[in-house]
Order: sequence, then C-alpha cells, then structure tokens
Amino acid sequence: MIGHFRVVRTHPSLANKSSVQRAQAPLAKQCRVTRTCRVPHAVKEGSATGNLDASKPQDELVLVEHAKEDGGVVQIVYRNGGLVDAGALETLCDKVGWPRRPISKVQTALANSFLTSGLYLRQQTSDKSEKSDKLIGLARATSDHVFNATIWDVLVDPAYQGQGLGKALVEQMVRTLLQRDITNITLFADANVVEFYQQLGFEAEPEGIRGMFWYPHL
Repeated sequence: MIGHFRVVRTHPSLANKSSVQRAQAPLAKQCRVTRTCRVPHAVKEGSATGNLDASKPQDELVLVEHAKEDGGVVQIVYRNGGLVDAGALETLCDKVGWPRRPISKVQTALANSFLTSGLYLRQQTSDKSEKSDKLIGLARATSDHVFNATIWDVLVDPAYQGQGLGKALVEQMVRTLLQRDITNITLFADANVVEFYQQLGFEAEPEGIRGMFWYPHL
C-alpha cells in the first residue's frame, strides 16, 4: 500500500518522566510508504510531550528512569542532534532485520541529515562519575530547511519495543520540525505499520494524492 499522509493533529506522547504511554503497535520495520504531512496548528507549549528548544544542537528528554539497587540510575533518553555512530546504527538495523548497508554510505547519510533523533539507554553510577549511552532507537529527517522534511530510518531495538518508545520518537521529531517552522512532513512506511502512523495523526492519501516512484530499468 502506497499513499500520502498528512499530519492532522499531534497527540501527547508521555505521561511523565518515569513512564511512557504504550503504542498500540510496535515499530518493527523500516517505513516505506510516502506520506505528505501538513500541520495546520502549532503544538501547544508545555504539553505532555515536553518542551524542546529546537535552537540548541542537542536536546534531551528523559522518557524512562529507574533507580538501581547500588544507587545508580538507568534511563531511556530521547536526544536531538549529536554524533551517531554508523556502526551502532547498522547493528540496530541487524536486530530489526533490515539489510546491511555500506558503513561509509550510512555515515554520509547521517552527516547530510537535517535532523537526527536517537533513543539511548543511559546507565549512570550513583556518584555520577561514570555514564554510558547505548543507541536503542533512531529516526532521521532530510529537509530543504524551509518547507519540507522527510523522515527516514525509524527503528527501535526489539528488546525495548512495546513501551511507547517508537511513538515518543516520532512525535518528538515532528514537534522539533514544527518548532523549526517546517510543516510539510513526509515519511515512508511498510503496510504493517501504517496503522501505527495513523494513530500519530498521519493520514493516508489525503485528497487522493499518491506517491510516485522512479526506478532504473536494469
């Protein structure tokens, strides 16, 4: 199924810092359906999804936090910007069953992205002297920086699916694009995750618009 999608509303994604609303369907495969997304209204400031300052190169939002018995802390953190290790991304792709891509091309794609948003498993010692972040989810967007943006490579580690993290990832990325005054947002989705995006306010084939593709004839 191929069709265009339009953002007609933005749903709140998070209840608080210590819990995440569950998505109705897990995000398991790469998006492959074209959608055109138009957002007629800006997101309200201070809504449940948090308040990201898109002017900063790195924005962080704690989605889940648990205290360990030794006094340390385990968090799942949403982050805008920052360097993403191409090898770590491809390892994540392996876990969700996507085909391997040349690391050099993945690095170039990340470097040329307008926005890269990641989910990280952060472990911190009780005295906060040591901290480690592991990539467990990612989405990136390309853009003309003014009108249009396309979201690519949306994925979440299968071990962390079913907790609403994919939902939070997409909603926070859309929020950031809106804050940068980009309101025509497109993405691609496999047929089995179309419902997932519809629950986030995306609409299939608005006004009969359809995606067009050109492939080389070998």
